Amino acid sequence: MSMIGEALTLPNGVTLKNRIVKSAMSEALGDQNNNPTQAQIDLFANWSAGGAGLLITGNTPVDRMHLEHAGNFVLDPATDREKVSALVAAGQSGGAKILAQLAHAGRQAPEAVNPRPVSISDIRLDLPGYGKPDAATEEQLADVIAKFTQSAQCAEAAGFDGVEIHAAHGYLLSSALSPRINTRDDRWGGPLENRARLALDVVRSVRAAVSPGFIVAVKLNSSDFQKGGFGPEESVKVAVMLEAEGVDFIEISGGTFEAPTAYQHSAKSQSTVAREAYFLDYAAAIKAALTIPLMVTGGFRSASVMNAAISAGKTDLIGMGRPFIADPRFAAKLLSGEIDKAPAVEQDFPPADTLPRGAVLNWFCTQLALVGETGKPDLSLPVLEGHEAYLNRIDVATERLLAARS
Repeated sequence: MSMIGEALTLPNGVTLKNRIVKSAMSEALGDQNNNPTQAQIDLFANWSAGGAGLLITGNTPVDRMHLEHAGNFVLDPATDREKVSALVAAGQSGGAKILAQLAHAGRQAPEAVNPRPVSISDIRLDLPGYGKPDAATEEQLADVIAKFTQSAQCAEAAGFDGVEIHAAHGYLLSSALSPRINTRDDRWGGPLENRARLALDVVRSVRAAVSPGFIVAVKLNSSDFQKGGFGPEESVKVAVMLEAEGVDFIEISGGTFEAPTAYQHSAKSQSTVAREAYFLDYAAAIKAALTIPLMVTGGFRSASVMNAAISAGKTDLIGMGRPFIADPRFAAKLLSGEIDKAPAVEQDFPPADTLPRGAVLNWFCTQLALVGETGKPDLSLPVLEGHEAYLNRIDVATERLLAARS
């Protein structure tokens, strides 16, 4: 059997049936009250039937005023428990485990959703559409920790197998780690131990509030890929700190909204190694410092590259997103040997610098919605049409959200 087909038992005793993980993607299918819709439920049923060992939900905010976008579904006491439980049951229906990815957008909350978000500092995101943040007070940071904990408890009550705490990609916990964004001079800023305090306090509080068999994972940047930001050496140190708090695995990715490395796409002209697993070299140093499993997400497509990464001890779990959109059932085909490479439709796209910012990511988000609504993507849809369709979808979702709030 190939390495990706082997089971993996996590530190808390939970066993994943194989090493393929559907990493978090923004489903943007929540309703106007930030509850899961039937399309989102059907999407997870489709993915679970596809053979992966673990599914992770898209960005699931712990605070309704700090969404990644209006289409998020939120996990808090006001959430429709029956709909969330239906989502969980769908995700588990094919034998996969399912985690809720808990997040707080911080300064990356869209201005239309929150014009004055709470962040680790008052440094504004250098992109249009985002408001000037307020630096969080001690009371607000305590509230953030409490909300992550409350959401984890809601996740366990709804039947999730665990949670993944999002401390990557520039969201609140990630920006707290960054010396470029975290300019505080109190106990939350300055040395790495202070900048890591918020993420560590969240993990510690969540771990204490849920049962021992409930998975607690963390998504961490290998690097922000920004000058003066959170870098590889600090990432290794934070990973070791997180292991000490009892996390079951760490997922490694990279980049932020301003430097979107995790969302890049590579052309066919690049070598297989160059265009696949582009965080793997960073992850190897982290893996060497840990005893808990590591998951690497970003670029994997070829079974041979995945198996080699596991065999070389650079990762334990293989995270993928876009292939699950192009073919929700590809994992079973890869594991059986029917195919030797996951779908890589993005390799046929025009170079990113010839397209509007975010166009490829938005095309995939449109396809993701189509899979939820119809059961399959429309891969013939031009990139720019998919891009525009997603922007329109988010505009409509935002209007509905604001109308529901009022």
